[in-house]
Amino acid sequence: MADSDGEYVGDLSDDDLPTAAPLGTGRHATRSSGPVKGPEAARGGEKEKQGRRRAAWEDIQRSWDTVVEGADGSLSSTVEGLLEAGKRQRLLRDTTPLQRGIIRHLILILDLSFAMTEKDLRPTRYLLTLRHATSFITEFFEQNPISQLGILGMRDGLAKPISPLSGTPTVHLSALGKLRTQDPQGSPSLQNALEMARAGLFHAPSHGTREVLIISGALLSSDPGDIHTTIASLTSDRIRVSAIGLAAQVAILSEICSKTKGDYSVALHEEHFRALFMGVTTPPPTRAKEQNQSSLLMMGFPSRTVAKAVTLCACHSKLTRGGYLCSRCGSKVCSLPAECPACGLTLILSTHLARSYHHLFPLRNWREVSWAEAAGSGVGSCFSCGVGFNKPPARLLEDGGGGKKEGGRREAMMKAVSESGRYGCEVCGEHFCIDCDVFAHEVVHNCPGCQSDTRAGKVKGRGKGNKGNKGQVKDVEMGGVKGGREGKEAEADLYAASPKRMEVD
Repeated sequence: MADSDGEYVGDLSDDDLPTAAPLGTGRHATRSSGPVKGPEAARGGEKEKQGRRRAAWEDIQRSWDTVVEGADGSLSSTVEGLLEAGKRQRLLRDTTPLQRGIIRHLILILDLSFAMTEKDLRPTRYLLTLRHATSFITEFFEQNPISQLGILGMRDGLAKPISPLSGTPTVHLSALGKLRTQDPQGSPSLQNALEMARAGLFHAPSHGTREVLIISGALLSSDPGDIHTTIASLTSDRIRVSAIGLAAQVAILSEICSKTKGDYSVALHEEHFRALFMGVTTPPPTRAKEQNQSSLLMMGFPSRTVAKAVTLCACHSKLTRGGYLCSRCGSKVCSLPAECPACGLTLILSTHLARSYHHLFPLRNWREVSWAEAAGSGVGSCFSCGVGFNKPPARLLEDGGGGKKEGGRREAMMKAVSESGRYGCEVCGEHFCIDCDVFAHEVVHNCPGCQSDTRAGKVKGRGKGNKGNKGQVKDVEMGGVKGGREGKEAEADLYAASPKRMEVD
């Protein structure tokens, strides 16, 4: 006798039972839940298998071929080379001097909807976004000290302000700390968030940029009206909208970014998400069709004073003993940069302008030094930190010290990584290690060799000494340039005179 329907269903295994789709996700696979199982997947056949997005680990083939034995017979050189490749890859950027807005006004829009509960980005999209947003705020004000930033959130179909437009990072960091106690819920609304961001940037001065950065994890948007009207308003107000997606590319976000001259990228994994997030700290280049006429912006440079008695500050109405007095009206503010609450004068320090200036003339990428050049230079240690360089192994000396055999193997495995572990500046000709390369390009934004007193002799004679060049040193050394120009401007003149710089331009 045939089995009844109830007995037949009871004998089925767990894999044969139809799985219930979670709310809001449908029958689509995610990075956390994996492919769809059950009869629905069986009916799809090869079409479902071909249409499914492959994971990163599925594309790895013959991973043991990337492990190359080093010249000393061990694998330590391969591991160190892979670490150097990761460091070096962050530095390979376009260093062409462009006109950029160093006074920025940025609104950060965070997705606080149900889609941020996914665990495809560990621990969750929501917690990872808050962690990277905290690092982004610190790095943003480190690279753009005279800029302002505000934070908005998309939750329950509404746009909710998290922190106002301010130049104080502690205000935003404390606001993000309160979000850790809340859970994401509801649906996002791009139109409401963009309209609130547009209203917040309405009073931004014309000499600064107006930017919006969207961190989106959902594939939908619950809008009360026509979002294309909002896009037209953003374009007319010259607001640049950029977006970072955590799930997949969304058509409306792509249209918003393309029409407002912004960038749209989708994060592949946690490290890629952080790299995209930190890339926004660099000011975007201006895309004006006609060159704007130069205009002067009035700023005050006050000095810190400590009074004998406590007085109220004009910014927070708190009793403090120290502060900065406005250069125009004498009002006291707690910290800089700030805008005077009484007269509206922008108050900054000279170091704030210096930290923003490197975006206009970035430090050029250093070239890789081969074994042949390293052997002929006679340099045995890093010019900056003094750490000794590795000597060419005996196996590399078989082909005349050039390192062509082993260097070719490593070059095929890792691009833009020096086989000798040295990196040379094209201006001063000094050799540096990979750690000093990263530190010079990401922190100080200056070459130690170019800023030293021997730079003029190096540029003139490429290491032939400084005898007879004392008059030239005074023209290019930092702080001693004729006409009162800074050393960074003189360095830009050297870049403009360089043949390779002329080819780039």
